[in-house]
Amino acid sequence: MLELAGIIILGILAQWMAWRLKIPAILPLIIIGLLVGPVATLFTEDGLKIIEPIWNGTQGIFPGDSLFYFVSLAISIILFEGGLTLKRDEILNTGPVIGKLISVAVLITFVGGGIAAHYIFGLTWEISLLFSALIIVTGPTVITPILRNIPLKKDVSSILKWEGILIDPIGALFAVLVFEFISAGAGGEFTKVALIEFGKIVLFGFTFGFSFAHALAFSIKRKLIPHYLLNVFTLATVLGVFVLSDSFAHESGLLSVVVMGMVLGNINLPNLKELLYFKESLSVLLISILFILLSANINMEDLYLIYRWETAVIFAIIAFVIRPLGVFASSINSGLKLNEKLFISWVGPRGIVAAGIASLFGSKLAAQGIKGAEYITPLVFMIVLGTVLLNATTARLFAKIVGVFLKKSNGIMIIGASEFARLIASYLKQHERSVVLIDSNINNVRTAKEQGLEAFAADIYSDSFSDNIEFNNIGFLIALTGNSQINEYTIESFGHRFGENGAFRLVHSNEVNNPNKNPASGLFSATDDYVNMMEVARHYGKIHEIKIKSQDHFEGLIEITKTDDNIIPLFIRKDHKIDIVPSMSLKMEIESGSILAYLGKEIIEKETGEVSVKENTL
Repeated sequence: MLELAGIIILGILAQWMAWRLKIPAILPLIIIGLLVGPVATLFTEDGLKIIEPIWNGTQGIFPGDSLFYFVSLAISIILFEGGLTLKRDEILNTGPVIGKLISVAVLITFVGGGIAAHYIFGLTWEISLLFSALIIVTGPTVITPILRNIPLKKDVSSILKWEGILIDPIGALFAVLVFEFISAGAGGEFTKVALIEFGKIVLFGFTFGFSFAHALAFSIKRKLIPHYLLNVFTLATVLGVFVLSDSFAHESGLLSVVVMGMVLGNINLPNLKELLYFKESLSVLLISILFILLSANINMEDLYLIYRWETAVIFAIIAFVIRPLGVFASSINSGLKLNEKLFISWVGPRGIVAAGIASLFGSKLAAQGIKGAEYITPLVFMIVLGTVLLNATTARLFAKIVGVFLKKSNGIMIIGASEFARLIASYLKQHERSVVLIDSNINNVRTAKEQGLEAFAADIYSDSFSDNIEFNNIGFLIALTGNSQINEYTIESFGHRFGENGAFRLVHSNEVNNPNKNPASGLFSATDDYVNMMEVARHYGKIHEIKIKSQDHFEGLIEITKTDDNIIPLFIRKDHKIDIVPSMSLKMEIESGSILAYLGKEIIEKETGEVSVKENTL
């Protein structure tokens, strides 16, 4: 009981350390597992591990085959959760580089890694290709912590993010199929019988996964499952499909749950987000336990197997030859610059799915007597640890060396995607500013995307909101929602993260025309709150520009906006420079030749210098 409690405590502690140090959780998990497992035999008095999952076959925390059963069930849940995140539309809508990274680069890694393992380590072709299939997977859980604090061009961070998300389930499916093929010919001879067995595995895996995904979706849509049982019922279904499929065709269970997750993730389900949140939480716990167990289960003899010069060679080939080859082949005629290709080539850490499946498959194949199977687990763990360590310690420095590190983040994040927020975003985009709109209202986000704007449906109260690596180029934060509490929370919570160059919000209704309450972060106007902004946008819906002749001329224009509720000052533009008009606008010093951008009625200047306001003709 003490050992089991210790694994859970150490696992969650490792997750917390990873969060604090901003590193992938797999790194402290595997290191802790090795320290309490094989490494502990070097310094304990009795030469035993501190945590021993299996001891003498029938003793330990998981005696006999129970560890393999637990690992199989845990991996099935992790793979199902990964499958849920794979969206057909996201694959179709990704750019050509990402599409090639999950196709062309995958094949280059699969073939290149297999050749390297076969000729350098002398492994059989079957084991070599299984090894190469396992190291295809990167994954968002290792990419995101590494890139979270590196200001990058949006295109670069976006490519790395989507590669990790999409390749996770695709790589898992690839590895499962290779493993099934090897298992079908376990005797080493791929006879007609063996190929028929492989066909049965693929048939039952796809059939069970597809059928039960639709059956579960039907039950959820028809509300045959009460809401409070939805998550645990889904969990039970996943485990049931895994076991049932395995009973019909041995080793087809993992394939079934991957397919089930992929199919279910592409069905329009009202409760899919809840399922994802539950599975993510469960996966964190399972991963925490799993990787300490798997690392602790490795013996020193396994580590001595790869304690040779060939290990360094195969790591160098995978990290410095195969990865760049895949990236450069995938980015031909893409518009990416050489330094961007070099950085993407450098960042390719292998992830949790690779290490988890490797341990399971290696153990199963070794138990079946497959020659060279004992190399799978330590070799893949070495690749995972090596790539994560390399990227976690050098990615920021390498970004500076190759020149993709943004010295100043100039992207603009607008919280709120209402009509007037979209008008402002469109104006900024027209003047070559990188703008992203954030809103919890899906309709607002959809409309923004239809207008050609970049928009995300997100909850700013979510812990994961600021983890999006695509926001690393953001340097300005503007809160334009109709909720004063959300606007204030945005500035207080994310001003340091996304507003290094400035964080602004609308004035609230109780601050309008009250100089004593005029906030330092106020923007546009001290006389216009959200309601008036929306009214002006609804009636006029256009941003005009007028050339400013002098400081007095500017102050006169501002006075007009204060006396007419249908004119709202927004920006001062000169050449490529755009300044936000603050609510304390009269304190601005205006350069000669500047232009005032404003929303609402058009201001008409006559040749005599007299100024009038054009009435609404709508």
